[in-house]
Formats: sequence, structure tokens, C-alpha cells
Amino acid sequence: QVQLVESGGGLVQTGDSLRLSCSASLRTFDISPMGWFRQAPGKEREFIASINFNGGRTSYADFVKERFTISRDNAKNTVYLQMNNLKAEDTAVYYCAASSRPFSSAPVRIIDYPYWGQGTQVTVSS
Repeated sequence: QVQLVESGGGLVQTGDSLRLSCSASLRTFDISPMGWFRQAPGKEREFIASINFNGGRTSYADFVKERFTISRDNAKNTVYLQMNNLKAEDTAVYYCAASSRPFSSAPVRIIDYPYWGQGTQVTVSS
């Protein structure tokens, strides 16, 4: 059974930083592309960033603008999202997901991710 557990969310102020972690109980983690998504109240879930199996390829949404960085540690079955210079509009539930796409890819579409965590709340206060 695949389980993804996010942690690291919380309440911060504008300009602060947070690092989200996602621990995966996924037998094929070391060959699975991973992604981060978010969903704000009343809005659709949106892509943030993704990373291929060894971290050699990443994709980012335009709104990230070099504020966020995705990384992974295959020895720990964990993927991270470092978020800097947080803004009020970053307030959302953040989800990590495991992709079924080829290991060398960094997918950006929700449909490419069959496995999802339960999410962690990030609230940025202005």
C-alpha cells in the first residue's frame, strides 16, 4: 500500500520560509518522479513543482519564480519543497504526489500522479 505523508506546514508571515517534507512508503520511490501541488479554498488544485527519479530534472510553475525549490533524498524516501519569500497568495493545502510516468520525466499534469498524500496546510499571514 502506497502512503505519502506531508509535514512542515504551518502559519507564517509574509516573507518567511518553510520547508515541506513528504515521506513515501513506496517500494519504487527511487525510480518514481515526484511532484508538489497546492489547492487554495475555492480554487482548483494546481501544479507547483516536480522532480525526476534522481533529481537531475525538475519542472516548476511560472508563479514559483525561483522562490521554491524541489529536491529529494532517495536514501530517506523523502521529497522536499523549500519555499522562500512566502506571500499571502501562497496560502493553500500543499500535497505531494508520486507519478507513474517514466522515471526520467518531471510531469506537470495532475493526471500523471496516481498517488497522493493527505496534504499539509500552509497559511501566510500578511
